[in-house]
Amino acid sequence: MSAPPPADDPLRARRTSAWTTREKFARTLWYLVEATLFRWSPRPCYRWRNWLLRRFGATVHPTARVRPSATIEVPWNLRVGEHAQIGDSAIVYCLGTITIGARTMISQYSHLCAGTHDHTQRSYPLLRQPIAIGDDVWLAADVFVGPNVTIGDGVVVGARSTVVTDLPPWKICVGAPARPVRDRELN
Repeated sequence: MSAPPPADDPLRARRTSAWTTREKFARTLWYLVEATLFRWSPRPCYRWRNWLLRRFGATVHPTARVRPSATIEVPWNLRVGEHAQIGDSAIVYCLGTITIGARTMISQYSHLCAGTHDHTQRSYPLLRQPIAIGDDVWLAADVFVGPNVTIGDGVVVGARSTVVTDLPPWKICVGAPARPVRDRELN
């Protein structure tokens, strides 16, 4: 059996929150709005959901389409371009800024995670790292995109892929981790 950690061990020290009191209040209020007014809205009420997101600081183009079952965490860090779509049950975890370009489709069950922790420090401080997704991108079903990633214009990411590094423009990418397999050509 191992000995308990010493009393001065930094892991035993009380950790401070990465969130200000104002942010905690805003997040709580957003949880309530998202769980009711956002989630219960009829599917075609995209303007209503866009309006709610903008009330909480998101920059959402009026033509964007966000499904009611999508989960948006920290909406004031979200930027969505014209005619972009966020699909059913997608998770958009905006601890850092997430930018979704024009005509980009985030398919159902995809997960954009713009935050992590610094595992090199004992206190595991929160890192809020951005995600930038270009124009004309398609993330197919159930794609995971990690923090500090840029996906170039025109990229297609295959279903169930994991994106942890930047992807060059106009490529079709698949795998875990996602890698380009060929050029994307439009007819």
